[in-house]
Amino acid sequence: MTKTWAVFHDRNARLFLTAVTVSGFGTSALWLVSGVWVKDLTGSDGLAALCMLAMWAPTLAGPLLGALADRVPRKPLLIGGSLLMAALLPVLFAVDSPDRVWLVLTVLFVYGAAGVVHDAAESALVAGAVVPSLLGGFNGLRMAITEGMKLLAPLAGAGLYAVQGGPGVALLDATTFALAALLYAGLRVRESRPDPLAPPTSTDGGDEPSGRTATAPRSPRRRPTAPSRPRLFKRTAAAPTTPGLRPTTPSRPRLFRRTAAAPTTAGLGPTTTHRRTPSRRTPAGAGARHIWAHPILRPLVLAGGTTMLCAGLNGALIYAVIDGLGHSPAYAGALYAAQGAGSVAVGLVSGPALRRLGERRFAAYGIALTAVAAGLRAIPSDPLALACSAAIGAGLPCVLIAALTAVQRETPDALLGRAVATAHTLVYTPNVLGLAAGAALVELVDQRPLSALLGVAWLATAVPLFQRPASASRIASRSPSDANPA
Repeated sequence: MTKTWAVFHDRNARLFLTAVTVSGFGTSALWLVSGVWVKDLTGSDGLAALCMLAMWAPTLAGPLLGALADRVPRKPLLIGGSLLMAALLPVLFAVDSPDRVWLVLTVLFVYGAAGVVHDAAESALVAGAVVPSLLGGFNGLRMAITEGMKLLAPLAGAGLYAVQGGPGVALLDATTFALAALLYAGLRVRESRPDPLAPPTSTDGGDEPSGRTATAPRSPRRRPTAPSRPRLFKRTAAAPTTPGLRPTTPSRPRLFRRTAAAPTTAGLGPTTTHRRTPSRRTPAGAGARHIWAHPILRPLVLAGGTTMLCAGLNGALIYAVIDGLGHSPAYAGALYAAQGAGSVAVGLVSGPALRRLGERRFAAYGIALTAVAAGLRAIPSDPLALACSAAIGAGLPCVLIAALTAVQRETPDALLGRAVATAHTLVYTPNVLGLAAGAALVELVDQRPLSALLGVAWLATAVPLFQRPASASRIASRSPSDANPA
């Protein structure tokens, strides 16, 4: 816990977490009120459900939207995005009749798209602004704050909605975005200008990883291209007696030998030994290729996506569980409160747990805890149901925190925005699919055997994470084509 609280000694971390608290409060309030507002205006459950879909839909375009966080300076992007939403939300004051509900859905869609860009830019900027040893603790505290806001802000939003209506909540959210912009303006960061020919980013976990904060002209191992051309030309001119000599052929075997020998360099990242650091002009799909080729990131992101798929299935069973306990649907509030408390608790201890266990085992233990708790929901018992909800809340965030921390540590700065946004898409999109599948299954199968089967299947997700990752020698032996999943 001491290391976790050490995050607050870092000025940038404090500003980031304060901004997360402020903007998260407004977002959570609007998240609840938007559906209630549309329901009151139209009486339609379908249109009310579209509010959630409008906010989630931009996640599918995560790799494209995340590219913006790699091509635009990230601090101005955070400030500008916050000010954009602060200016856009007052448009909802014009919504006073059912025929203007389209304004709500449009604003929420822009809200979701801005959120994808914001999350990518923030995670990428945090990786360079916060000491790497504090990243795990920072991400855990961020998760704890986010879950805490989900417990408090909806109640405040509902109270404000009862007094001021939807426009009052929109104004509250706009104010929180303006305050967040002021906090982001206070960050002390120096963003690097990426160099397409710079060496790969180190992933040794040191306090100052190369390529994150240094500008390109100061990169200590940069090999400029201009001086090498006359040198190659002189060698070609000095060997006129060799028939058929091409100017560039002497350099190819030499460059290949240097790349193959790179794994022996101390501190060099395992998966970037055979390629140069990507520039911000590389395609949006580069983030997905990086994650797929990386032996640490791929299993964590896949486990995160599978976990969220199962979480969607489990979430769809909540009211069937309540029916089995003999309670009214309002009992869901108690279960959600217990789950939120578990998430807050694990967020506070995630920093020390990550340092002790590592990302893979931390995620694996969290998945295992969640799977066991989901399976035990088949037993109808009030104390057990509350305990299982708390356990699910504690276990579910583990793989999310581990995956995000690993992406931040193992990705070159110039690619970080796309990698984070791609990871979010791969992890969170299956949750929507799980909710839809669970809603269909719960009508066909009894909740108890379904919960038991879900727990067993979910538990299998943790097994690959308990296995040892690929060794450095196996990574170095891969050809460049192995990095492309296609």
